[in-house]
Amino acid sequence: MLEKFNFPKGILPEGVESYLLRKDGSFNVYLGKNCDLKVPGNYFLRYSRKVSGKVETGSLKSLSGVRVKIVFLWFGIGQVLRSGDELRIHVGPFSASFPVSSFDECPRCPSLFSSLVQSL
Repeated sequence: MLEKFNFPKGILPEGVESYLLRKDGSFNVYLGKNCDLKVPGNYFLRYSRKVSGKVETGSLKSLSGVRVKIVFLWFGIGQVLRSGDELRIHVGPFSASFPVSSFDECPRCPSLFSSLVQSL
Protein backbone atom coordinates (compact mmCIF):
# COMPACT_ATOMS: atom_id res chain seq x y z
CA MET A 1 0.00 0.00 0.00
CA LEU A 2 2.70 2.53 0.97
CA GLU A 3 4.65 1.85 -2.23
CA LYS A 4 1.91 3.72 -4.13
CA PHE A 5 3.01 6.81 -2.18
CA ASN A 6 6.73 6.47 -2.95
CA PHE A 7 7.72 4.63 0.25
CA PRO A 8 9.78 1.43 0.25
CA LYS A 9 8.02 -1.77 1.26
CA GLY A 10 10.49 -2.34 4.11
CA ILE A 11 9.09 0.56 6.11
CA LEU A 12 6.64 -2.01 7.54
CA PRO A 13 7.59 -5.44 8.88
CA GLU A 14 6.44 -8.74 7.43
CA GLY A 15 3.13 -9.94 8.76
CA VAL A 16 0.70 -7.30 7.52
CA GLU A 17 -2.67 -9.04 7.62
CA SER A 18 -4.82 -6.24 6.22
CA TYR A 19 -5.06 -2.51 5.76
CA LEU A 20 -7.66 0.18 5.29
CA LEU A 21 -6.90 3.25 3.18
CA ARG A 22 -9.51 5.99 3.12
CA LYS A 23 -9.98 8.60 0.38
CA ASP A 24 -8.56 11.35 2.61
CA GLY A 25 -5.28 9.40 2.97
CA SER A 26 -5.86 8.21 6.52
CA PHE A 27 -4.98 4.57 6.97
CA ASN A 28 -4.83 1.64 9.36
CA VAL A 29 -2.41 -1.25 8.91
CA TYR A 30 -3.05 -4.42 10.90
CA LEU A 31 -0.19 -6.74 11.82
CA GLY A 32 -0.66 -10.24 13.15
CA LYS A 33 1.15 -9.35 16.38
CA ASN A 34 3.17 -6.64 18.07
CA CYS A 35 6.68 -6.55 16.64
CA ASP A 36 9.99 -5.44 18.17
CA LEU A 37 12.99 -5.40 15.85
CA LYS A 38 16.38 -3.88 15.20
CA VAL A 39 16.78 -1.61 12.16
CA PRO A 40 19.69 0.19 10.45
CA GLY A 41 21.61 2.48 12.76
CA ASN A 42 21.21 0.04 15.69
CA TYR A 43 17.80 1.41 16.59
CA PHE A 44 15.02 -0.72 17.99
CA LEU A 45 11.51 -0.22 16.63
CA ARG A 46 8.27 -1.37 18.17
CA TYR A 47 5.25 -1.81 15.90
CA SER A 48 1.86 -2.23 17.54
CA ARG A 49 -0.68 -4.60 16.02
CA LYS A 50 -2.40 -1.50 14.60
CA VAL A 51 -0.40 1.25 12.88
CA SER A 52 -2.31 4.31 11.72
CA GLY A 53 -1.69 7.72 10.24
CA LYS A 54 -2.20 9.81 7.14
CA VAL A 55 -0.32 9.23 3.90
CA GLU A 56 0.28 11.25 0.77
CA THR A 57 3.08 11.01 -1.76
CA GLY A 58 6.37 11.20 0.16
CA SER A 59 4.74 11.92 3.52
CA LEU A 60 3.50 9.83 6.45
CA LYS A 61 2.04 12.02 9.20
CA SER A 62 0.12 11.69 12.46
CA LEU A 63 1.56 8.22 12.94
CA SER A 64 0.57 6.07 15.86
CA GLY A 65 1.61 2.54 16.65
CA VAL A 66 5.33 2.90 15.81
CA ARG A 67 7.91 3.69 18.48
CA VAL A 68 11.70 3.91 18.54
CA LYS A 69 13.96 3.18 21.50
CA ILE A 70 16.51 5.91 22.18
CA VAL A 71 18.88 5.07 25.02
CA PHE A 72 16.44 3.52 27.53
CA LEU A 73 13.21 5.27 26.54
CA TRP A 74 10.59 4.63 23.86
CA PHE A 75 9.33 7.55 21.74
CA GLY A 76 6.57 7.65 19.14
CA ILE A 77 7.54 8.27 15.53
CA GLY A 78 5.20 11.02 14.41
CA GLN A 79 6.23 11.58 10.81
CA VAL A 80 8.29 10.10 7.99
CA LEU A 81 9.18 12.19 4.94
CA ARG A 82 10.84 11.04 1.74
CA SER A 83 13.27 13.37 0.04
CA GLY A 84 14.97 11.82 -2.97
CA ASP A 85 16.87 8.76 -1.80
CA GLU A 86 16.46 9.51 1.91
CA LEU A 87 13.80 8.96 4.54
CA ARG A 88 13.68 11.53 7.33
CA ILE A 89 12.13 10.06 10.47
CA HIS A 90 10.76 12.56 13.00
CA VAL A 91 10.48 11.89 16.73
CA GLY A 92 9.15 14.98 18.46
CA PRO A 93 11.48 17.89 17.61
CA PHE A 94 14.27 15.53 16.51
CA SER A 95 14.84 13.77 13.22
CA ALA A 96 17.31 11.45 11.54
CA SER A 97 17.82 10.58 7.87
CA PHE A 98 18.38 7.12 6.45
CA PRO A 99 18.96 5.89 2.89
CA VAL A 100 15.78 4.57 1.28
CA SER A 101 17.80 1.48 0.32
CA SER A 102 17.96 0.54 4.03
CA PHE A 103 14.24 -0.23 3.75
CA ASP A 104 14.25 -2.31 0.55
CA GLU A 105 13.27 -5.49 2.38
CA CYS A 106 10.52 -5.97 4.95
CA PRO A 107 12.11 -6.83 8.29
CA ARG A 108 10.95 -10.06 9.89
CA CYS A 109 9.56 -9.92 13.40
CA PRO A 110 11.38 -12.38 15.63
CA SER A 111 9.47 -15.27 17.11
CA LEU A 112 8.61 -15.19 20.80
CA PHE A 113 11.35 -17.76 21.49
CA SER A 114 14.10 -15.80 19.71
CA SER A 115 12.95 -12.60 21.45
CA LEU A 116 13.33 -14.32 24.83
CA VAL A 117 16.78 -15.66 23.94
CA GLN A 118 17.97 -12.22 22.77
CA SER A 119 16.83 -10.59 25.99
CA LEU A 120 18.90 -13.00 28.15
